[in-house]
Amino acid sequence: MGSFFKECEHPTQDRASERLLEIYNAKKAAPRGQVKAEWVAKYGAMRFGEYAAEWKAGQRDLGPASVRHLDSLLSTHLLPLLGSRRMETFDHKVVEGFIQTMERNAVGLAAQSNAFDKLKAILLDAHRLGPIRWPASSRRSTTPSAW
Repeated sequence: MGSFFKECEHPTQDRASERLLEIYNAKKAAPRGQVKAEWVAKYGAMRFGEYAAEWKAGQRDLGPASVRHLDSLLSTHLLPLLGSRRMETFDHKVVEGFIQTMERNAVGLAAQSNAFDKLKAILLDAHRLGPIRWPASSRRSTTPSAW
């Protein structure tokens, strides 16, 4: 449950404290897995391009050069191949196919590595939220446990 670091005499603090308590109690009363199921329903059907745009908007402290680099990786490598794919359909085979396609297209190793790193960051974020379920038995290098 949230807490306050500073005492305040204003009624706003009382309302905020009551709201935190409401949220806490609602989460505690919700059946386990319900919140995760809601995330899966929301993000699982989302296209990778939409998810990547939301993910990018949440990235903080990116300098202008980093933003240009991210935009370049997304527009050149990730979105053309994966932009229309639904998030719930990603698995290690899709990631492996992405890597193989870059190899077939003679994409340089540095660009492949950078594109894979960004894809990994986006998919790990989605995995944390729930729409991507990785097979536990998979030992391939493209699974999150091996990253």
